[in-house]
Amino acid sequence: MGMAGATVDGSQFDARQYDAKMNDLLSADGSDFFTSYDEVCDSFDAMGLQENLLRGIYAYGFEKPSAIQQRGIVPFCKGLDVIQQAQSGTGKTATFCSGILQQLDYGLVQCQALVLAPTRELAQQIEKVMRALGDYLGVKVHACVGGTSIREDQRILASGVHVVVGTPGRVFDMLRRQSLRADYLKMFVLDEADEMLSRGFKDQIYNIFQLLPTKVQVGVFSATMPPEALEITRKFMNKPVRILVKRDELTLEGIKQFYVNVDKEDWKLETLCDLYETLAITQSVIFVNTRRKVDWLTDKLRGRDHTVSATHGDMDQNTRDIIMREFRSGSSRVLITTDLLARGIDVQQVSLVINYDLPTQPENYLHRIGRSGRFGRKGVAINFVTKEDERMLYDIQKFYNVVIEELPSNVADLL
Repeated sequence: MGMAGATVDGSQFDARQYDAKMNDLLSADGSDFFTSYDEVCDSFDAMGLQENLLRGIYAYGFEKPSAIQQRGIVPFCKGLDVIQQAQSGTGKTATFCSGILQQLDYGLVQCQALVLAPTRELAQQIEKVMRALGDYLGVKVHACVGGTSIREDQRILASGVHVVVGTPGRVFDMLRRQSLRADYLKMFVLDEADEMLSRGFKDQIYNIFQLLPTKVQVGVFSATMPPEALEITRKFMNKPVRILVKRDELTLEGIKQFYVNVDKEDWKLETLCDLYETLAITQSVIFVNTRRKVDWLTDKLRGRDHTVSATHGDMDQNTRDIIMREFRSGSSRVLITTDLLARGIDVQQVSLVINYDLPTQPENYLHRIGRSGRFGRKGVAINFVTKEDERMLYDIQKFYNVVIEELPSNVADLL
């Protein structure tokens, strides 16, 4: 899996090589297997969606479908098995939520769709979007994730839901206990499939597949298509269509990106403190690369009387929820976190992302800064770059075909 960042042998990431490798993989063992789907719908109105779903989509604040939505909603609504490949922040969640909501039978309060995600945060985020988009349809959605009461899950499932969104461990547990029944299940979605497979959920996903009805519609959504993901599509999908949103169609537009030369690691903290006043005007997320560093930086900033929140994967779910609630409500305005949680943060007001550490893989750059300016809102990303990071900054610019400029002194005016 040495495709991203500095690979095992120390060679650098090369976007062209990566694309070539993907194409080989796909032609060697894929092209005979899926067909591509290229029909584009420029507006939500043209997709043949039911009135109340359209109302939910517009009420949620969407106006024009993003690239993946223009291509991906219709084939899913037609009941086709789909492989949809696009980076995070491009609107995949709303794509499969719309496809599911369009096809549910609301008169039947049984679980008809199951969505799996790699983290609890992402599962809860999907649940929120599904609820919001399905607001006028009266959809019943429940998130089944670890770290919550099993009994409570069983109670809610017994009272009846249309859609379950969850993490593989808890979902498998519920299926095994028959608290979640698969008899009426007609749609199954794997979100961030690449992440799920790399996090070691492969066996659980296979186990869950064994318990599903044979003619279930399968949707696989993923930023990258590693061999394991292709293998899943082969084993469990039926004539899938592949929808690919290329990297150059990924929008980082609307997000202004800058770097600050900090020269040495030791100078980052001062630089951050200089920026703190600006951070606190708006909602900001600061990314670092390790959990220990989250704790270290939080202590340092609090020691200087700055208010910050912090979350990382070592905290229990309850604590993470409370912290995210505080941050969402705006009572805390600066959040320090790691990549693990990048995919579960969708705070409408985040307008500034600081990469205190550059991500170790170019793909994660989009996951992080895609948090700001989602769907055409404005945002600013500031990257702290030491001497060692210069190569990575170069790789990121090449990967996304962007130019990252040096931070001007009037940063507050940009927000």
